[in-house]
Amino acid sequence: MRFGVPLGLVHPGVWKDLTVEADRLGFESVWMPEHLVFATDLSTAAYPGTSDPGINPVTPLFDAVGYLCALAAVTERIRLGTAVYLFGLRHPLITARAFATLDQLSGGRVTVGVGSGWYEGEWLAAGVDFRTRGSRLDEAIDIARRLWSEPVVAHEGRHFTLPEVAFEPKPVQERIPVIVGGESDAALRRAARNDGWISMPQNLKTIRPRLERLRELRGETPGPFEITVHAYELEGPGEIAEWEELGVHRLIVRPWTRTRDALPKLAEFARDYGI
Repeated sequence: MRFGVPLGLVHPGVWKDLTVEADRLGFESVWMPEHLVFATDLSTAAYPGTSDPGINPVTPLFDAVGYLCALAAVTERIRLGTAVYLFGLRHPLITARAFATLDQLSGGRVTVGVGSGWYEGEWLAAGVDFRTRGSRLDEAIDIARRLWSEPVVAHEGRHFTLPEVAFEPKPVQERIPVIVGGESDAALRRAARNDGWISMPQNLKTIRPRLERLRELRGETPGPFEITVHAYELEGPGEIAEWEELGVHRLIVRPWTRTRDALPKLAEFARDYGI
């Protein structure tokens, strides 16, 4: 089992120290949340399935890839992921360039977690049609994969048009993993077409229907496919074998409840779980 650390669940003031410590302790990855902007109008901010705003407009936001570049410079081994990046909200030239740069600077340690998004406000602010977010994401991923691997790329699609362009340097990794977040059937179908799936917070009981659906969607599809689960309710090291039996490859864990406890609790988790 690989273990990841969610940076979005601690104060940004400790992101650097927590990442350096996670790298030292042997955690496999750190994961950066991502939003472009929050609007002060909360009429579009209700999180799906609730009636309450899912955002606070004054929450500090950072450019995820830019911040991960800084973390790449102070770490050696740990993978650097996004959970999740609104890949379809930007032009694919911008996102492909950003992640290729991060992969170069980190020596090939990038995992791109993407999502179609749930919060309409930032799409309105950017002047992009929220209703097209799924098809924009699919097209943007396809273009980025070509930019990362082909000598020259031209594209004419529903949302994006490119004249023939060169794109250098390529990423260090022959194929940057693109894993998809979300738990709707559309998100699971998109994950099945890509390199993996990353869940919302789940436990051993609630995760099973999603994994069964992913197995149906994947069928006999060849190639590696990784399953990442946000698991904040682990009951002890003995539970890990059950996750492995379910085919889960990575657990993103939060062994702390308060930011001030994050560093010592991370070390305690590493010791108890044999990282």
